[in-house]
Amino acid sequence: MTDPSAPKPALWLRLLRFPPLRLLLLGGVLFVMLVMSNDAMLVFAGQPLRAAAAAAGMGVLGFAFYAGFVRFLEGRAVSELALPPLGRELSIGLAIGAGLYTACVLILMVPGVYRIEGLNPWGFLLPAIAMAISSAIFEELLFRGALFRIVEEMLGSWIALLVSSFVFGFMHLLNPAATMLGALFISIEAGLLLGAAYVLTRRLWLSMGFHMAWNYTQSAIFSGIVSGGVTDPGLIRPRIDGPVALTGGSFGLEASLVAFLFCTATGVVLLLMAIRRGHMRPPPWRRSS
Repeated sequence: MTDPSAPKPALWLRLLRFPPLRLLLLGGVLFVMLVMSNDAMLVFAGQPLRAAAAAAGMGVLGFAFYAGFVRFLEGRAVSELALPPLGRELSIGLAIGAGLYTACVLILMVPGVYRIEGLNPWGFLLPAIAMAISSAIFEELLFRGALFRIVEEMLGSWIALLVSSFVFGFMHLLNPAATMLGALFISIEAGLLLGAAYVLTRRLWLSMGFHMAWNYTQSAIFSGIVSGGVTDPGLIRPRIDGPVALTGGSFGLEASLVAFLFCTATGVVLLLMAIRRGHMRPPPWRRSS
Protein backbone atom coordinates (compact mmCIF):
# COMPACT_ATOMS: atom_id res chain seq x y z
CA MET A 1 0.00 0.00 0.00
CA THR A 2 1.32 3.44 -0.96
CA ASP A 3 2.10 5.80 1.91
CA PRO A 4 0.06 8.99 1.25
CA SER A 5 2.51 11.01 3.32
CA ALA A 6 5.49 9.98 1.19
CA PRO A 7 6.81 12.78 -1.06
CA LYS A 8 6.01 12.51 -4.75
CA PRO A 9 8.92 11.79 -7.10
CA ALA A 10 10.29 14.77 -9.01
CA LEU A 11 8.40 15.75 -12.17
CA TRP A 12 11.24 14.65 -14.47
CA LEU A 13 11.28 11.22 -12.82
CA ARG A 14 7.52 10.85 -13.17
CA LEU A 15 7.82 11.74 -16.86
CA LEU A 16 10.57 9.17 -17.39
CA ARG A 17 8.45 6.55 -15.64
CA PHE A 18 5.57 7.13 -18.08
CA PRO A 19 5.33 3.68 -19.74
CA PRO A 20 5.56 4.70 -23.44
CA LEU A 21 8.56 6.93 -22.75
CA ARG A 22 10.12 4.23 -20.58
CA LEU A 23 9.70 1.73 -23.40
CA LEU A 24 11.23 4.14 -25.90
CA LEU A 25 14.25 4.78 -23.68
CA LEU A 26 14.89 1.20 -22.61
CA GLY A 27 14.13 -0.34 -25.98
CA GLY A 28 16.09 2.29 -27.88
CA VAL A 29 19.27 1.81 -25.88
CA LEU A 30 19.00 -1.99 -26.03
CA PHE A 31 18.53 -1.84 -29.80
CA VAL A 32 21.64 0.33 -30.16
CA MET A 33 23.57 -2.12 -27.99
CA LEU A 34 22.36 -5.01 -30.17
CA VAL A 35 23.66 -3.21 -33.27
CA MET A 36 26.97 -2.50 -31.52
CA SER A 37 27.28 -6.15 -30.54
CA ASN A 38 26.68 -7.23 -34.14
CA ASP A 39 29.27 -4.70 -35.34
CA ALA A 40 31.79 -6.06 -32.83
CA MET A 41 31.28 -9.54 -34.27
CA LEU A 42 32.02 -8.20 -37.75
CA VAL A 43 35.23 -6.59 -36.50
CA PHE A 44 36.39 -10.00 -35.26
CA ALA A 45 35.19 -11.95 -38.29
CA GLY A 46 37.46 -14.95 -38.72
CA GLN A 47 38.42 -14.82 -35.03
CA PRO A 48 35.55 -16.75 -33.40
CA LEU A 49 36.88 -16.77 -29.84
CA ARG A 50 37.49 -13.02 -29.85
CA ALA A 51 34.07 -12.49 -31.40
CA ALA A 52 32.49 -14.63 -28.66
CA ALA A 53 34.38 -12.68 -25.99
CA ALA A 54 33.20 -9.39 -27.51
CA ALA A 55 29.59 -10.64 -27.62
CA ALA A 56 29.81 -11.82 -24.01
CA GLY A 57 31.30 -8.50 -22.93
CA MET A 58 28.55 -6.56 -24.67
CA GLY A 59 26.05 -8.93 -23.06
CA VAL A 60 27.38 -8.09 -19.60
CA LEU A 61 26.97 -4.39 -20.42
CA GLY A 62 23.43 -5.10 -21.63
CA PHE A 63 22.51 -6.87 -18.40
CA ALA A 64 24.07 -4.07 -16.34
CA PHE A 65 22.20 -1.36 -18.23
CA TYR A 66 18.88 -3.21 -18.02
CA ALA A 67 19.28 -3.93 -14.31
CA GLY A 68 20.31 -0.35 -13.56
CA PHE A 69 17.40 1.05 -15.56
CA VAL A 70 14.86 -1.13 -13.77
CA ARG A 71 16.36 -0.67 -10.32
CA PHE A 72 16.86 3.08 -10.36
CA LEU A 73 14.30 4.41 -12.85
CA GLU A 74 11.45 1.97 -12.23
CA GLY A 75 12.36 1.67 -8.54
CA ARG A 76 11.90 -2.10 -8.16
CA ALA A 77 13.86 -5.31 -7.85
CA VAL A 78 14.94 -6.83 -11.17
CA SER A 79 12.95 -10.02 -10.63
CA GLU A 80 13.07 -11.06 -14.30
CA LEU A 81 16.85 -11.48 -13.94
CA ALA A 82 16.78 -13.14 -10.50
CA LEU A 83 19.93 -15.23 -10.14
CA PRO A 84 18.82 -18.30 -8.08
CA PRO A 85 16.74 -19.86 -10.93
CA LEU A 86 19.32 -18.99 -13.63
CA GLY A 87 21.04 -22.37 -13.87
CA ARG A 88 17.89 -24.47 -13.91
CA GLU A 89 15.82 -22.33 -16.28
CA LEU A 90 18.68 -21.59 -18.67
CA SER A 91 19.52 -25.31 -18.85
CA ILE A 92 15.90 -26.25 -19.57
CA GLY A 93 15.74 -23.60 -22.29
CA LEU A 94 18.99 -24.84 -23.85
CA ALA A 95 17.67 -28.40 -23.88
CA ILE A 96 14.32 -27.41 -25.42
CA GLY A 97 15.93 -25.23 -28.09
CA ALA A 98 18.52 -27.81 -29.16
CA GLY A 99 16.01 -30.66 -28.95
CA LEU A 100 13.34 -28.92 -31.01
CA TYR A 101 15.68 -27.99 -33.84
CA THR A 102 17.21 -31.47 -33.88
CA ALA A 103 13.72 -32.99 -34.01
CA CYS A 104 12.86 -30.79 -37.01
CA VAL A 105 15.98 -31.98 -38.86
CA LEU A 106 15.27 -35.64 -38.05
CA ILE A 107 11.76 -35.28 -39.46
CA LEU A 108 13.17 -33.76 -42.66
CA MET A 109 15.68 -36.59 -43.01
CA VAL A 110 12.86 -39.12 -43.41
CA PRO A 111 11.77 -37.91 -46.89
CA GLY A 112 15.36 -37.01 -47.80
CA VAL A 113 14.89 -33.24 -47.64
CA TYR A 114 17.89 -32.97 -45.29
CA ARG A 115 20.83 -35.27 -46.12
CA ILE A 116 24.20 -35.45 -44.38
CA GLU A 117 27.01 -35.51 -46.95
CA GLY A 118 29.96 -35.22 -44.57
CA LEU A 119 31.48 -33.45 -41.60
CA ASN A 120 33.62 -30.36 -41.34
CA PRO A 121 36.43 -29.98 -38.76
CA TRP A 122 35.38 -29.40 -35.14
CA GLY A 123 36.53 -25.80 -35.38
CA PHE A 124 33.42 -25.06 -37.44
CA LEU A 125 31.47 -25.20 -34.16
CA LEU A 126 33.10 -21.96 -32.97
CA PRO A 127 31.92 -19.11 -35.27
CA ALA A 128 28.24 -19.34 -34.25
CA ILE A 129 28.95 -18.90 -30.53
CA ALA A 130 29.08 -15.09 -30.72
CA MET A 131 25.86 -14.86 -32.73
CA ALA A 132 24.03 -17.19 -30.35
CA ILE A 133 25.13 -15.22 -27.29
CA SER A 134 24.35 -11.80 -28.75
CA SER A 135 20.93 -12.64 -30.20
CA ALA A 136 19.78 -14.49 -27.08
CA ILE A 137 20.77 -11.76 -24.64
CA PHE A 138 19.85 -8.61 -26.50
CA GLU A 139 16.75 -9.82 -28.34
CA GLU A 140 15.27 -11.25 -25.15
CA LEU A 141 16.09 -8.14 -23.11
CA LEU A 142 14.59 -6.01 -25.88
CA PHE A 143 11.50 -7.98 -26.93
CA ARG A 144 10.51 -9.74 -23.72
CA GLY A 145 12.22 -7.68 -21.02
CA ALA A 146 11.30 -4.28 -22.45
CA LEU A 147 8.58 -4.53 -25.12
CA PHE A 148 6.46 -7.38 -23.72
CA ARG A 149 6.77 -6.32 -20.10
CA ILE A 150 5.95 -2.64 -20.55
CA VAL A 151 3.13 -3.23 -23.07
CA GLU A 152 1.72 -5.79 -20.62
CA GLU A 153 1.82 -3.16 -17.91
CA MET A 154 -0.25 -0.85 -20.13
CA LEU A 155 -2.55 -3.29 -21.96
CA GLY A 156 -2.33 -6.75 -20.38
CA SER A 157 -0.62 -10.03 -21.27
CA TRP A 158 -2.60 -10.98 -24.38
CA ILE A 159 -1.99 -7.71 -26.22
CA ALA A 160 1.64 -7.71 -25.07
CA LEU A 161 2.08 -11.21 -26.50
CA LEU A 162 0.55 -10.14 -29.81
CA VAL A 163 2.55 -6.91 -30.12
CA SER A 164 5.91 -8.35 -29.04
CA SER A 165 5.50 -11.40 -31.28
CA PHE A 166 4.84 -9.44 -34.45
CA VAL A 167 7.45 -6.76 -33.81
CA PHE A 168 9.98 -9.53 -33.10
CA GLY A 169 9.04 -11.44 -36.24
CA PHE A 170 8.96 -8.55 -38.65
CA MET A 171 12.25 -7.13 -37.35
CA HIS A 172 13.82 -10.12 -39.10
CA LEU A 173 12.90 -8.54 -42.44
CA LEU A 174 16.10 -6.52 -41.93
CA ASN A 175 18.07 -9.70 -42.68
CA PRO A 176 19.40 -9.91 -46.26
CA ALA A 177 17.54 -13.05 -47.39
CA ALA A 178 14.41 -12.57 -45.27
CA THR A 179 10.95 -13.23 -46.66
CA MET A 180 7.54 -11.98 -45.59
CA LEU A 181 6.37 -15.54 -44.96
CA GLY A 182 9.43 -16.24 -42.82
CA ALA A 183 8.82 -13.12 -40.74
CA LEU A 184 5.18 -14.13 -40.27
CA PHE A 185 6.16 -17.67 -39.24
CA ILE A 186 8.70 -16.38 -36.71
CA SER A 187 6.10 -13.98 -35.32
CA ILE A 188 3.79 -16.87 -34.54
CA GLU A 189 6.10 -19.79 -33.73
CA ALA A 190 8.95 -18.00 -31.96
CA GLY A 191 7.01 -14.99 -30.70
CA LEU A 192 4.49 -17.26 -29.00
CA LEU A 193 7.08 -19.70 -27.63
CA LEU A 194 9.48 -17.08 -26.28
CA GLY A 195 6.69 -14.90 -24.91
CA ALA A 196 5.05 -17.88 -23.22
CA ALA A 197 8.41 -18.91 -21.72
CA TYR A 198 8.69 -15.47 -20.13
CA VAL A 199 5.11 -15.44 -18.84
CA LEU A 200 5.44 -18.96 -17.42
CA THR A 201 8.51 -18.15 -15.33
CA ARG A 202 8.27 -14.34 -15.17
CA ARG A 203 12.00 -14.44 -15.84
CA LEU A 204 14.12 -14.22 -19.00
CA TRP A 205 16.39 -17.22 -18.49
CA LEU A 206 14.14 -19.85 -20.09
CA SER A 207 13.56 -17.81 -23.25
CA MET A 208 17.25 -16.87 -23.46
CA GLY A 209 18.28 -20.51 -23.18
CA PHE A 210 15.87 -21.58 -25.92
CA HIS A 211 16.86 -18.69 -28.19
CA MET A 212 20.58 -19.36 -27.74
CA ALA A 213 20.40 -23.12 -28.28
CA TRP A 214 18.03 -22.93 -31.27
CA ASN A 215 20.26 -20.46 -33.13
CA TYR A 216 23.47 -22.28 -32.24
CA THR A 217 22.17 -25.75 -33.12
CA GLN A 218 20.73 -24.44 -36.37
CA SER A 219 23.95 -22.76 -37.50
CA ALA A 220 26.92 -24.45 -35.80
CA ILE A 221 25.75 -28.06 -35.94
CA PHE A 222 23.33 -28.41 -38.86
CA SER A 223 24.65 -25.56 -41.08
CA GLY A 224 21.20 -24.04 -41.43
CA ILE A 225 20.34 -20.51 -42.47
CA VAL A 226 19.35 -18.45 -39.42
CA SER A 227 16.31 -16.25 -40.11
CA GLY A 228 17.39 -15.21 -43.59
CA GLY A 229 20.77 -14.01 -42.38
CA VAL A 230 24.32 -14.74 -43.49
CA THR A 231 25.47 -17.91 -41.73
CA ASP A 232 28.86 -19.63 -41.61
CA PRO A 233 28.93 -23.38 -42.37
CA GLY A 234 28.74 -25.61 -39.32
CA LEU A 235 29.92 -29.07 -38.34
CA ILE A 236 27.62 -31.00 -40.69
CA ARG A 237 27.84 -30.61 -44.47
CA PRO A 238 24.24 -31.08 -45.56
CA ARG A 239 22.34 -31.22 -48.79
CA ILE A 240 18.97 -29.57 -48.32
CA ASP A 241 16.61 -30.11 -51.23
CA GLY A 242 12.85 -30.07 -51.34
CA PRO A 243 9.78 -27.85 -51.46
CA VAL A 244 10.03 -24.45 -49.79
CA ALA A 245 7.23 -25.51 -47.44
CA LEU A 246 9.68 -28.00 -45.92
CA THR A 247 13.06 -26.27 -46.35
CA GLY A 248 11.96 -22.71 -45.59
CA GLY A 249 13.79 -21.47 -48.69
CA SER A 250 16.19 -18.55 -48.30
CA PHE A 251 14.89 -17.84 -44.79
CA GLY A 252 15.90 -21.21 -43.41
CA LEU A 253 14.09 -23.93 -41.51
CA GLU A 254 12.23 -21.40 -39.33
CA ALA A 255 10.02 -20.71 -42.36
CA SER A 256 9.19 -24.40 -42.84
CA LEU A 257 5.94 -26.05 -41.84
CA VAL A 258 7.85 -28.55 -39.69
CA ALA A 259 9.43 -25.87 -37.47
CA PHE A 260 6.19 -23.90 -37.45
CA LEU A 261 4.18 -26.85 -36.14
CA PHE A 262 6.79 -28.01 -33.60
CA CYS A 263 7.53 -24.56 -32.15
CA THR A 264 3.93 -23.36 -32.15
CA ALA A 265 2.79 -26.53 -30.38
CA THR A 266 5.53 -26.09 -27.76
CA GLY A 267 4.55 -22.45 -27.32
CA VAL A 268 0.89 -23.40 -26.82
CA VAL A 269 1.89 -25.92 -24.14
CA LEU A 270 3.95 -23.31 -22.28
CA LEU A 271 1.16 -20.76 -22.61
CA LEU A 272 -1.43 -23.18 -21.22
CA MET A 273 0.89 -23.87 -18.28
CA ALA A 274 1.21 -20.12 -17.69
CA ILE A 275 -2.58 -19.68 -17.81
CA ARG A 276 -3.09 -22.58 -15.39
CA ARG A 277 -0.66 -20.96 -12.95
CA GLY A 278 -2.50 -17.64 -13.19
CA HIS A 279 0.43 -15.78 -14.72
CA MET A 280 -1.54 -13.99 -17.46
CA ARG A 281 -2.29 -10.41 -16.42
CA PRO A 282 -5.42 -8.52 -17.47
CA PRO A 283 -5.29 -4.95 -18.77
CA PRO A 284 -5.34 -2.21 -16.09
CA TRP A 285 -9.03 -1.44 -16.53
CA ARG A 286 -9.92 -5.03 -15.60
CA ARG A 287 -7.62 -5.35 -12.61
CA SER A 288 -9.11 -5.24 -9.14
CA SER A 289 -8.07 -2.29 -7.03
